[in-house]
Amino acid sequence: MRTIRVTGKGQIKVKPDMTRITMTLEGLFKDYGETLRHSSEDTEELKDVLSTFGFERADLKTLNFSVDTEYESYKDRDGTYKQRFSGYRFRHMLKVEFPSDNDRLGKVLYTLANCKVRPEFRISYTVSDPEAAKNTLLGKAVADAKEKASVLTQAAGVALKDIQTIDYSWGEIDFEYRPMNGDVLMECCATPMAAKSYDLDIEPDDINVSDTVTVVWEIG
Repeated sequence: MRTIRVTGKGQIKVKPDMTRITMTLEGLFKDYGETLRHSSEDTEELKDVLSTFGFERADLKTLNFSVDTEYESYKDRDGTYKQRFSGYRFRHMLKVEFPSDNDRLGKVLYTLANCKVRPEFRISYTVSDPEAAKNTLLGKAVADAKEKASVLTQAAGVALKDIQTIDYSWGEIDFEYRPMNGDVLMECCATPMAAKSYDLDIEPDDINVSDTVTVVWEIG
């Protein structure tokens, strides 16, 4: 059986409709138990802050949590570098998502920048229905493969018959747009001027995504 293998590419632009705030809590303490206690207390404080803006406590999702032993280098009397125990450092990365609203976003960011726990944070934009976007993308990729196969077989004077296989990697597609550096954003939100105008003038760009699919047809 003679076959033809063609790779099609799908490309779409998706308008983001969801805002994601990613926050990181961090602390260093000598005692392991104390480290865990501070991590728990800071997380609860963050939930309290967000609850004032209509978020449920369960809306704050953990992305990553770690506790690592940390050491520092020092030079002893004979000039030899050695290491000594500094403590246990916790790092808790969390996220919260909500339908895009610049006024709400501005209020949340200003409060985060000035609250007791002072988390590092950054904003990004995503889509509420990534599966629908993925399906559209795959449809375009298959259509592109079929169009290419039709051109090739017509030029070769053969007929395009039944599909034999469709090969797709099912990789993760990143529907996320990050408009601003996190450190710059924190500095802006911590200023007194930010409190006077919560409505951030941010219009996220469309998210460009692409993917490929390989299709094998019988030809005759």
